[in-house]
Amino acid sequence: MSTPKAAKPRGAKAAGHDHGHDHDHDHECGEDCGHDHSHDHALPDARGIYLISPSSAVRDPATVELARTRLQGQGFKTALDRTALAVHQRFAGTDAQRLASLTRAAKQKLPIVMVTRGGYGLGRLLPSIDWKAMADSGKRFVGMSDFTAFNLGLLAQTGAVSYTGATAVADFGGKKVDDLTEALFGEVMRGELEILSFETQDADPVDCRGILWGGNLAMLTSLVGTPYLPKVRGGILFLEDVAEHPYRIERMLIQLHQAGILGRQKAIVLGRFSDYKLAPHDKGYDLHEVVAWLRRTVKVPVVTGLPYGHVATKATLPIGQKVGLATERGLAHLVLDEHHH
Repeated sequence: MSTPKAAKPRGAKAAGHDHGHDHDHDHECGEDCGHDHSHDHALPDARGIYLISPSSAVRDPATVELARTRLQGQGFKTALDRTALAVHQRFAGTDAQRLASLTRAAKQKLPIVMVTRGGYGLGRLLPSIDWKAMADSGKRFVGMSDFTAFNLGLLAQTGAVSYTGATAVADFGGKKVDDLTEALFGEVMRGELEILSFETQDADPVDCRGILWGGNLAMLTSLVGTPYLPKVRGGILFLEDVAEHPYRIERMLIQLHQAGILGRQKAIVLGRFSDYKLAPHDKGYDLHEVVAWLRRTVKVPVVTGLPYGHVATKATLPIGQKVGLATERGLAHLVLDEHHH
């Protein structure tokens, strides 16, 4: 697997964003959308994390306690929402309980709101979430997988930035913590990560700027035709998935292509597509063939190798922030601080 190379912090400015204006709830985000996607403000103190479970139930509460211990060891104060360990069927509480946990998260004082885990369940909540309250809270919401629905819904409904990548159980509650995942999470939360460089194979030449958006491919595809998929034009779309056979990945990409979504972007960046099994009757059809098909079909540059997905080493990324992307000699550079682009 390629190794991401995080640039040393050089006084980047990032994350606090202005939610003081009314948001168009059906806006299109593009180069002139009028929203502040630059994150060109000093970050408030990023030393507090509030943990919630808006999707599937935590299977082993000890993993959450271990995650809290490790995060506290990194200098983060932590607090656990009162229903974070609740269980209702496969969910972390009833729909009403999980919705209430999001409301509490927006009202409490700690600046970062992190999900314990993904799984399934956020889609049920989307019509009931007070999106303006989420945006106005100024919290840095961070999660992954099923949480993609929240990330994209927040961007679609308000234009606010949120984060995807690290989660408590998967990244801080296991046998060991990946050093790069931990470092990148901390740097992004503090607004210190300026450039994320990673190895890429056969990347199409690209040098562009646009709104970074995306996340889990299946979750993003499930939002097509709903008010919770951002209408991003000229964006940089990044995607990952887990336990999906390449033909299923291609089928979802076909839907996004035929819905006109892929062709409106400046670049498509592929993260990790992990934990799938090929069959004998695939006869050479694999993920490389899907990427080749994508490049033939969509007249948009495709970049592979982003350290993001259901894997140990992953970057935490800002969804809705304007970024730069450039490729050169087997490397791709994602520029989170525009001063360096």
